[in-house]
Amino acid sequence: MNFLESFRIAIRALAANKARSLLTMLGVIIGVAAVILLVGIGTGVQDEVTGSLEGLGSNLLFVIPGQYSMNDQTGGPPSRYFTLDDAELLQRRVEGASAVVPVTQASATIKAGNRSLRVVVAGGNELGSEVFTATLADGRHYRKSEVQAASRVIALGYRAATELFPNQDPIGKQVTLNGQRFTVIGHYESQGGGFAGDQDLQVYIPITTAQKLFGSSDISTIVVKAEDPEEVDAVRAEIQRALRPTFGDEFTVFSQEQTLGILSDLLGMLTYMLAGIAGISLLVGGIGIMNIMLVSVSERTREIGIRKAVGARTYDILSQFVIEAVALSILGGILGIALGWGGSALIEAVSPVPTNVTPWAVAMSFFFAFFVGVFFGVYPAWKASQLDPIEALRYE
Repeated sequence: MNFLESFRIAIRALAANKARSLLTMLGVIIGVAAVILLVGIGTGVQDEVTGSLEGLGSNLLFVIPGQYSMNDQTGGPPSRYFTLDDAELLQRRVEGASAVVPVTQASATIKAGNRSLRVVVAGGNELGSEVFTATLADGRHYRKSEVQAASRVIALGYRAATELFPNQDPIGKQVTLNGQRFTVIGHYESQGGGFAGDQDLQVYIPITTAQKLFGSSDISTIVVKAEDPEEVDAVRAEIQRALRPTFGDEFTVFSQEQTLGILSDLLGMLTYMLAGIAGISLLVGGIGIMNIMLVSVSERTREIGIRKAVGARTYDILSQFVIEAVALSILGGILGIALGWGGSALIEAVSPVPTNVTPWAVAMSFFFAFFVGVFFGVYPAWKASQLDPIEALRYE
């Protein structure tokens, strides 16, 4: 018996029990769809985060208090934090820097009329617009004089502006932040999610104002922009020379490239973990295939006996049942890929979660479905091929 004939017999056997075949495929369909969906979400988040970082440029250096190893991501809490004096020191001493921006962040509730919103408050200086890539939709960034005077002015992220002032121009309006009134001087275009969370839910105020608002002079990060991307290492050395007399080794300077590498590794691990979790459901689907194939062997014992009695070889019986199992898994895999692809598109359309279904994810899912069919179909097929034809013909 050739392969084509075995294939026809296998398909007829599956078609004879349509409901059972469909329910058996359901496990594979759900498993493959879950792999496509979760890997698509993981890849989409990874792409968006790395894209957000790459958009900042390759000439940024981040200075944080405390020792932190960029290789094994270990470190302890800092013994002291930076102050504005440290940022001003870097501005004076680091010749290759075009901008030095001290940054502090905290969460707070912002109110406008009867509307309120939980936001991240980012404090910086007048050079922040030169370092970060947010684009103003209208208005302006705060000025140096407003930073020096700790003025209560604020620029709103996209969601903060649209949710607090729907269908209105927020410029010149008043908002309340932690009980203090601020004047809106600008609002930004949508930036979407990023490595620091939803940047559209950030609001921006002078760092001196933020220090008074939250009652702390601590600065968590100083961002230094090198004039020339080729001089990043030289600027790093200058930063270290400037801060070492005060902080010793209790600070860390890392580049955009290092940050991008660490986040890519972490998000890559997350994507593989999601794929592994989804793969478990595929294994469950494979167990379902094995169970149904064993039931099928039991039900078709006499058929197997008759085929052997008229000359069917062990190989013919074995190949027929393996083909049945593989056909179930492949068809389930194709339907699962379609369902996962459609689900990914739906999630991206109706939610802020980014997705990206890559060819390797589709190929991996299809190959895994094929492997599940072969692996879980071999034992029932082997059991069917080993039946004694005389005993099989006596089976009732």
